Amino acid sequence: MYLNADDLTPLYVQIAQWLELEILNGTLQSDEKVYSQYQLAEMFNVNPATAAKGLSLLAGENLLYKKRGLGMFVAPQAKEKIRAKRIKQNLQQLVLQVVAEAERLQVSQAELIAMIKNVEPPKEE
Repeated sequence: MYLNADDLTPLYVQIAQWLELEILNGTLQSDEKVYSQYQLAEMFNVNPATAAKGLSLLAGENLLYKKRGLGMFVAPQAKEKIRAKRIKQNLQQLVLQVVAEAERLQVSQAELIAMIKNVEPPKEE
């Protein structure tokens, strides 16, 4: 697993985003123990403080919770919260951009919907 050091997104945010994907994909379930800051630091070859900051970011969003002496765990409803957050932040923004471009190109709503319906989702490897 690699983080993109050339990306302008801070490494701790990239770690938090990766953990969110692990939760969305079902790799990490509600109330399941999450990787420790030291495990994440080793996995991504970063300072443990950077990994801890990524964990803290998710804890601050109530997506993880801490059990004293045991570590961090996936909060109940974390998957649903991440899904809602990503729809609001990512998907809605993309839809606005697509709709604006469609208007500039004079593509009708019906044509745009037909294009969306005909898109083949990428095959997972």
